[in-house]
Amino acid sequence: MLPALLSIALLHWLVLVSPGANVLLVTQLAASGHRSSAVYASLGISFVAVTWALLAILGVNALFSAHPTIRLALQVAGALYLCYVAVRLWRSGASPSEPRAVHLRAWPAFRLGVITNLLNPKSALFFGSVFTTALPAQHSPSLLVASIAVVFANVLTWHTLLALAFSRPEVQSAYSRNRQLLNRVAGSVVGAFGLRLLASTAAEVRSRHP
Repeated sequence: MLPALLSIALLHWLVLVSPGANVLLVTQLAASGHRSSAVYASLGISFVAVTWALLAILGVNALFSAHPTIRLALQVAGALYLCYVAVRLWRSGASPSEPRAVHLRAWPAFRLGVITNLLNPKSALFFGSVFTTALPAQHSPSLLVASIAVVFANVLTWHTLLALAFSRPEVQSAYSRNRQLLNRVAGSVVGAFGLRLLASTAAEVRSRHP
């Protein structure tokens, strides 16, 4: 059991530390002075990661393979959402004198984390690949439960650490001084993620319908 869990943890961490929409959401909330909002967003992200992992175990990959339109529709929705977030970030950096973002309470922050991670069906494909690679052909229910627990622990630990690190006073001070630039950089990066996802989805549609 231990070798399989270590393999899952390693592969998962390699993906987690790569900057993406989830990382940008948590760091942006934390650096803008809303550590509790960032932590609740981390919980939402972790909840969806576990959901995607469960769906991967239950065979959502087979569903996506049988009905690729469902996955493509989810990818388009996710890409459009990222573009929407990018525009909001860019506009929030339009004026250095603009007031700070409104503090998100527990549920709205949790919901924002859920939406950000939910509109990324490639997570299910990732977990499907990881579980296929790391799990033995004959695996027990206890190993599956332990695998889900590893996924949850990894996601929550990583994003909570980000929330704590980026909510430090010196980080918040630097963010406050460079808010306009940082918001526009974050908006550009998020927009790039969204446009790349749209482009890859369009390329896949064209390949299916030459």
